[in-house]
Parts: sequence; structure tokens; C-alpha cells
Amino acid sequence: MRKICLTLVCLCLCAVQLLAQQSTTVQPKIMVVPFVKQGEDIRQVLESDVNQRIVMTKIKEAFDSRGFTTVDFFGKLKAMSTAAGLTMDTQEDLKSMVIQQSGADIYVDAELNYLPSSSGNSVKVLMTSYDISTGNSLSNKVGESGKFYTEDIGKLASKAIEGVVDEFLNVMQTKFTDIVQNGRSISMNIKFAPTSEYTMSSEIGSDGYTLSDHIELWMSDNAYKNNYHIQGTTDLQMIFDDVRIPLKDDNGMNYNINKFGLLFLKFARGLGLQISRDISGNTLIITIK
Repeated sequence: MRKICLTLVCLCLCAVQLLAQQSTTVQPKIMVVPFVKQGEDIRQVLESDVNQRIVMTKIKEAFDSRGFTTVDFFGKLKAMSTAAGLTMDTQEDLKSMVIQQSGADIYVDAELNYLPSSSGNSVKVLMTSYDISTGNSLSNKVGESGKFYTEDIGKLASKAIEGVVDEFLNVMQTKFTDIVQNGRSISMNIKFAPTSEYTMSSEIGSDGYTLSDHIELWMSDNAYKNNYHIQGTTDLQMIFDDVRIPLKDDNGMNYNINKFGLLFLKFARGLGLQISRDISGNTLIITIK
């Protein structure tokens, strides 16, 4: 009887531990940023539009109230705006600079549309979340307040946000959890300079492997959990349309597409190859010289 009781206790403890592990979810750090059109000065937009500042604050409050860690965009913006040596070009790209240096995992673009009407005023709030490292979209929602006889933008914005924020965050969290477990998705395009003496069928080394063989073996070792997909290979290029890279490196530091490119650079040099690296969005472009 004692053995049966002990067995039941052990089973219960195992079940509790399993449930605890399953319920442990890594939440992303989020920053809410204002939507701006190309060429607009983000500081001028925020300084001239109090309604945009209100909707950003309301979205941040909604995230905070649900237990998410948020980064204050205004604070980061002020710190970088006063930094020395900013040229006009860098000032125009200040939004991207703040996003990249924020320490956040995800940023949420927030756009406000205030629609006054004789039959009642309303607000539409457009929210789109992006993975900062790759720029991939994670979730998007349009919240509508409905029509009310009030000019209180804050109340209308809160009503619009509250109607969609739970679904918005649930989708975002699901996709972020997939990133934590399976890695971020990037693309990788490997091609040759016009003057290159190599092709993908060139044999390199004493083992008789072609260059494409070497690349795939390297990818198998370095893609997160061996998770990658080759879209196609020709003599002049090799395209990986879905390569997974980890969220963090072995030291717990943020990992990104540039660090993955650095790994490939070291690999290429080991084969005696000279390459150049370019990054466009979430695509790593390798050119073999």
C-alpha cells in the first residue's frame, strides 16, 4: 500500500512539474512607436499631434495592464535626439535608430484615424507588430471605437484598443513563442560576382565536395535546430527561403541576421573564399568574389 501511495505522489509531482513547464511562456519586450509616412520627421509628428501621443500611451497602458514589459519610446527618442553628431540624414531615420537600439524584441506601429461627424465622433486605431531583428510582421488589428458625441480622443482611443488588444496580443505571443522555440526566419541568397572564378559546382578541398555541398553541410550545422529550406540551387546561385536563427546566442545575448552572416564569413574564409555581405530586410545576401 505504501509503495502505491509513493508511486501516486511521484506521478502527481511529475504532472505538476510538466504543467509548470508547459505554462512557462517567454514574453517579449515591446515598444509602441508612432506610424509616420516616408520623409516625415518623427519628432515633428509627435510634437504637433497630441492625439498620436495619446493613442501610443493608451496602447502602452493596455500592454502594461496585461503583464507585458514595455519600453518607453518617448524616453529613448529624447535621449537619442540630444546625442551629439546627428546629421539631417540620421535625424530623418531616427525612428529606425530608436527601434534598433531600444533593447525591445518587438515594436508595434500605431496609427490613429480620428473621424469627426455630425452623427458622432469615432476613432480607428491600426496596430501592427514586427519582430525587430528581422522585420517580419507578427500580428495586426484595426480597432474601432464606434460613434459617440464626445471629442475626448483618449476615451475613444481606449474603446477602440480594448476591443482588439487581447486578440492582437494573443496572436503576437503565439508567433513570438514559436520564435523562441524554433528560431527566427530569415532568407539567404548566395550568388557570385561577375568576375568570380567559382560556381556552385566548383570542387573545393580534397574531399571532392562541390561548393554547394560545403554550403549545405555548413547550413545543417548552423541553422537553428537544423531547420532550413532550400528554394533552389543553380550553378550561379543558391537560395534558402527559410533559415531559422536563434533568438539568443550561447551567452544569452541577442542574436541577429548580421551575426549569422559573420559566421558564414568565417566559414567562407576557411574555404579560401572572399565574399561580401549585404542585408536587405530579413534577407542575407552573400556575393562570392
